Amino acid sequence: MSQTLEAGATARARAHSNIALVKYWGKNDAVLNTPAVGSISITLDALYTDTRVTFRAGLATDELWLNGCRHDATKASRVLDLVRYSRGATLCAIVESTNNFPTGAGLASSASGFAALAVAATGAAGLTPTARELSILARHGSGSAARSIFGGFAEMHAGSAADGLDSYAEQLLPGADWPLAILVAITAHGAKPINSTVGMGATAVSSPFYPAWLATAPTDLADMRAAIAAFDFVRVGELAEYNCLKLHALMLTTRPALIYWNAATVAVMHAVRDLRASGIAAYFTIDAGPQVKVLCLPIDASRVHAALSTVGGVLEVRQSALGPDAYRLD
Repeated sequence: MSQTLEAGATARARAHSNIALVKYWGKNDAVLNTPAVGSISITLDALYTDTRVTFRAGLATDELWLNGCRHDATKASRVLDLVRYSRGATLCAIVESTNNFPTGAGLASSASGFAALAVAATGAAGLTPTARELSILARHGSGSAARSIFGGFAEMHAGSAADGLDSYAEQLLPGADWPLAILVAITAHGAKPINSTVGMGATAVSSPFYPAWLATAPTDLADMRAAIAAFDFVRVGELAEYNCLKLHALMLTTRPALIYWNAATVAVMHAVRDLRASGIAAYFTIDAGPQVKVLCLPIDASRVHAALSTVGGVLEVRQSALGPDAYRLD
């Protein structure tokens, strides 16, 4: 607060995508961007966003450049406004981001993107926030971004405070403490037709299952938390599949229905069940998109990769370990 934010101040950061084992769907406060339910996720080493923030004199508005193309900067400005307020500054910024995986396609690019933005923006502004403060800041851009501040397993607290300060993520377990493998079956490269924020709003007002979704979330979170603490992979996998299918039942009963799956999505789900029938512990989870993420033990990863690669409609399969915390690159 004592130093002026200077034009030309810049920083670059990297954050990794995460996939929710217990899903977040629905908002409690749209202005604060707080979730209606908590969530638990794992961070992926293989999928990440690199973001540079540079504060510049002479800019009338913030600029967001994603994968070389200019995009609307409204959500990025929400995060930048909070950073500027902390510095008592008004300088606008250029945000340059690159994803190493398909954008807006159900692979949590917003999570890694806004987590990287939070780290880069505070770095450029000379701030030294705590991990919790970074998580809260990232949440203002994307609810799931609060989890991508952390590596390994993370839990997002929905919170209830009017100021949103109790709505943040924290690490449950570092990735190194329980190495797992994640195979990402990519079945489409394009952006999904309905973004998550729009979909959540429609679900809240039209799905008859939404009250049950809210009511059962605490039990799902407690069960998953206990399974992770016990290093019970089978239980983690079973709970992840159950919560995933419950989420998509919620989406299917939204009006109009949110059908994010394609034919290959369904084929991969059946392939994973076939793997289990053959004795390989593998479990799927799917977010708001057509991509399927499959959890397995590292010893089984090559066999799962081979099985998914033969499924019709699968464009590519990426293998990942659990990823690290978001961090500065310079």
